[in-house]
Order: sequence, then structure tokens, then C-alpha cells
Amino acid sequence: MGSETNGKMAEGFEIPEINIKFTQLFINGHFVDALSGKTFETRDPRTGEVVARVAEGGKDDVNLAVKAAREAFDHGPWPRMSGYERGRIMMKFADLVDQHTEDVAILDTINAGKLFKIGKLVDIPSASHLLRYYAGAADKIHGETLKLSRELQGYTLKEPIGVVGHIIPWNYPTTMFFFKISPALAAGCTMVVKPAEQSPLSALYYAHLAKQAGIPDGVLNVVTGGPTAGAAVASHMDIDKVSFTGSTEVGRLVMEAAAKSNLKSVSLELGGKSPLLIFDDADVDMAVNLAQFAIFTNKGEICVAGSRVYVQEGIYDQFVKKAAEAAKNWSVGDPFNPNIHQGPQVDKAQFEKVLKYIEIGKKEGATVLTGGNACGDKGYYIEPTIFTDVKDDMKIVQEEIFGPVMSLMKFKTIEEAIEKANNTKYGLAAGIVTKDLNITNRVSRSIRAGVIWVNCYFGFDADCPFGGFKMSGFGKDMGLDALDKYLHSKSVVTPIYNSPWL
Repeated sequence: MGSETNGKMAEGFEIPEINIKFTQLFINGHFVDALSGKTFETRDPRTGEVVARVAEGGKDDVNLAVKAAREAFDHGPWPRMSGYERGRIMMKFADLVDQHTEDVAILDTINAGKLFKIGKLVDIPSASHLLRYYAGAADKIHGETLKLSRELQGYTLKEPIGVVGHIIPWNYPTTMFFFKISPALAAGCTMVVKPAEQSPLSALYYAHLAKQAGIPDGVLNVVTGGPTAGAAVASHMDIDKVSFTGSTEVGRLVMEAAAKSNLKSVSLELGGKSPLLIFDDADVDMAVNLAQFAIFTNKGEICVAGSRVYVQEGIYDQFVKKAAEAAKNWSVGDPFNPNIHQGPQVDKAQFEKVLKYIEIGKKEGATVLTGGNACGDKGYYIEPTIFTDVKDDMKIVQEEIFGPVMSLMKFKTIEEAIEKANNTKYGLAAGIVTKDLNITNRVSRSIRAGVIWVNCYFGFDADCPFGGFKMSGFGKDMGLDALDKYLHSKSVVTPIYNSPWL
């Protein structure tokens, strides 16, 4: 398959049997063709070859899916079940996900170029864990008793917000699917999911498992397709909320469509250009490994990727040398190979975009320390790339590349590090590497980002809210904060005794 960075072909591993079962839309509990009969190609980024044709949903299909979700919300059992009953069904859904871990890991590998072993060991088990987390929260959705200043008594009710449109990205098809649907299901909402056209296969498989678990028809609908379907979800008058994860540019369009239609509630998790700050007291070997992990994981196709690495001047030269050595040992190749660190970019367009940014970096005067090229004789593979001699105003520093490209820079003081970290329109995540608690406290409070990782990276947990500041969006995924996105708070007030003026 794809070659490793040392030029050797990946050998000695077994590619599991690929069996694609579901390629139709899932509406009102049934798999159906698009009304237009149209389909689109989904390709394997390992080779660029077509692996399936998937139903291409359009506006009319979204209308049908929303109609089913609205009927299920207004008249169906799901919002009217006790939280305990919803939780039991969600637990069964999670069990089914666990039972089919390998099947969906295969789909995410051939659809999105994700490492098969990581899918089986991390992504899919974490998704079922998240489903169980919200299943456990479903019967703990409570309002408050209000102490009012007048002769009144009051309380609040937490009620499901209604029909939700979820628009999810291609880089983490399984993770993002469950980021969105898990709290919405627990809240009692019904929904229409529009997966990315690059990676629709696992979402359709999960819809099948949801039906098997006993989630009523119309509660979970999946409409595959391109921008037309996404725009129809964002602008639909009968959708009460849209939750979107993707680029800042598309997020702006989603927000505009929501405002122009019915002023539906919107939550956005958008782009990032996250800084990793490494101070002089850090263990250099640990810092190098962490920096490599922060940017090259998932071939750099991750919104929180630590793409801007700032190293304090006292250890900078040592860090540069070790980072170059580490990058050369980061193997690129077939994601089914358990010894590979990095698979292909998701598709040809993303592959070409990353290579274009690498050329821009060279033209702007940055130096390629290591990598910088495509690799392999087929598929969309790119070498892990590190730039030095980078200036803060370069495009490779200011714009999200979404690929395995690190910009490596130097700083002198804590104040300079903070200023450089905040010199971006994004504010999704940041990392700090230091042994000094005072530095940790000062810097973590000064960086404008939604999550700060200290001496670690990608420290996600079901109980830890995740979301951005500035142009990285607003609203949280994970944690109980995410549950609140799918709930209305209603106040109920009655007089304590009969009064003529009440």
C-alpha cells in the first residue's frame, strides 16, 4: 500500500474483509433511496479508488427527515419516556456499538483514512462510553425551586428543545456522531444528522444499530449528501436547533441560514490554530514526543491540533534537533497496518490543500526542517512536516492547514509566550509544558482558549466540557454543559394564596 517515510513498503499485516452494508438514507426508521435517485462516490483515501456509491440527499429528503423527526417529537414516545427508560435504550445502543467495533472501525478507515487500531482501541470505545455517560444523565435532568421575592412560588422545568439538526465533520466520523447525538437523545430530542460527504458510512451503520436498540422511528434520521443537504438542515423552519462542527467559513454560513430562517438556536465548534508552549524547565524528550503527538495525530486533521509550537530559547536548539529525529521515525502508510503512525489525508482535495500550504510556507521564507512532500505511489499520504524560521504573520501560522504541518518558533519570556499564543483569530485549545506551577497558573489563565492542557495533549474526557472562544465558535460538547444545549428552561409561577392583584 502506501509507503513508509523510509521508503519501504508496509508489509506483514492483514487487511480485514470490507463489507459495506448501508448506503441509503435513514429516514423514519427505514433505509430509503434519495427522492432524486442521485448517489455520490465515496473513495478510499489509501488508494483513491471508489468503494461505494451513497444516496445523495437533497432538500426534499431533508424535508422528509424533518417531518419524521417533528412527528416523533410532537406525538411520539421518546420525549415522553422517563429519563430512566431513555437511558436503558441508550445503554443497549452502546452495547451494540461495542459488539460491532471492528465493523465500524473498518468503515472509518476506508472512508476517512483513520488508523484501524486506534478506531478499535480508542475512538469507538470512547464513543460508546460517551453514550453511556449521557444515558446515565437522562434521568437526572432537574429544574430548580425558586425563592421568589413576592407572594409567589416558582420552579423551573428542563424540557427538550425539540428537533435538532446535527452537521458533523469528516475527520472524526464516529466521535463527532456521538458528541452530537448522545446528549440530544438523553434530553429527549429528535434529530436529523447530516454526516460529511467524505465519511458517511459509519453514521449509516450507527443508525441501523440505533433501530436495533429500540430507539423509536423518527427519533434518529441520517441524510447523507453534500452542501445542499447541509444548507437545507441549517435553514429549515421546523428544526429548532443546529449543532455544527467544521470550518469557521461554513460555520458562518450555518449561523446566517439559522438567523434568516426561524432564529433557531445554534452551537458551533469551528477551526483552530492551537499553540503549544514549551518552557525551559521542560523535559525535552517528553516535550518533543508531546509536540509530535499534538500535530501529527490523525494526520493533523484535528481541530485542536498543536500546529503552532513555541519553545523557550534555552532549550530551542536541542528541541529542534530532537524533533527532526523524531519526525523521521514517524511512519506513514496503510492505516490497517498496526505499526503505522499516520494514514492518508481524507481525500484528494485535502491532500492538495496541505501540499499547497507547504509550498506557501517555503515561498514565505520558512525552512523545511523535515518532510514537506507527498509519499507513496498511490493514495493521499504526506510526510510529517516541520517548519523553522517561521514568522508570526505567515499564512502557515495564521491559517488552519488541517494537516501534518508544524510551525516551530522561539520565545524568550512568559509575556512573549502569552502574546504569541493569543495572536490568532482562533481560541479552541492550547498546551503548556512546564514543571513550574506558577507558570502553569499564570499562562493557563492568560490564554484565550476553551481548553488548556498542561503536560499532556488531547486530554479529552466525557465529563470535561469542550468548545472554543473567538472564531473557534461557541457552545460545548461533552460534559453536562453539552446536555444543556438540548434543553429549554421553562419557569412556572403560581400564587402562594389567592390575591386579587395576581
